[in-house]
Amino acid sequence: MTTEKNLRARIAAGEELVALRSNIEWSQDELATIWAKGEYDFIWLDSQHSAYSDHLLIAFTGAAETLGIPVQLRIPHTRDAHKVGRFFDLGPTGALVPEVMEESSVQDALDFAYYGPIGRRSWGGANRLGVRNKTAPGPRLEYAAWWNNTVLLSIQIESVETVTNIARLVKPGITHVTFGPNDLQFSLELHPEFPLKTVEACMANVRDQLQGSGIRIAMGTGTAPEERQKYRDLGVTIFQA
Repeated sequence: MTTEKNLRARIAAGEELVALRSNIEWSQDELATIWAKGEYDFIWLDSQHSAYSDHLLIAFTGAAETLGIPVQLRIPHTRDAHKVGRFFDLGPTGALVPEVMEESSVQDALDFAYYGPIGRRSWGGANRLGVRNKTAPGPRLEYAAWWNNTVLLSIQIESVETVTNIARLVKPGITHVTFGPNDLQFSLELHPEFPLKTVEACMANVRDQLQGSGIRIAMGTGTAPEERQKYRDLGVTIFQA
């Protein structure tokens, strides 16, 4: 599913995309075999609820980059938002910050995902996207500009507080928001007085709040192709398989 536009531009354009939920221990050959099906647009890796190490991430993103596959990593914890630059130094194209409820978490992620003049990400890292394979511009300022137009940054919606405040939380530089329906259901059960009673009602509310913002909506759980139409109607353009 290659195109001349990078993944960030495709997300912004509202293309329907499918992420493959992957195992960080897959070899390059295993990844190539699965990717050859032509059914996916990027890889989704989880370090919040799955086994993870820096060395495994470096090996996986290196294999993916060789195959031309973008990788989004769900980082281990909301409180790691200020560490996204370090995760990006290990090769991913995108980061997903889970369980975001506070503006400070969003600002931390933005500050350390982007190089100046947008953010304050530190310079360095031999395993960064485009550095390891020498496919990105080499000079510092050119690379920084390239990265700032390539990086994906998403926050996960998993609480009624986030649903309520999503228009305030999605600051410039956030490329999309991702629903975590299971934890959102827990939150709904803890707040029986909340006027939106279902995950789908929350999704519709977020869709309406983000109307015209250019921020796209992703599903954080897998959906089969035949299940996706109801989510398309709720504004979802990025699915997970």
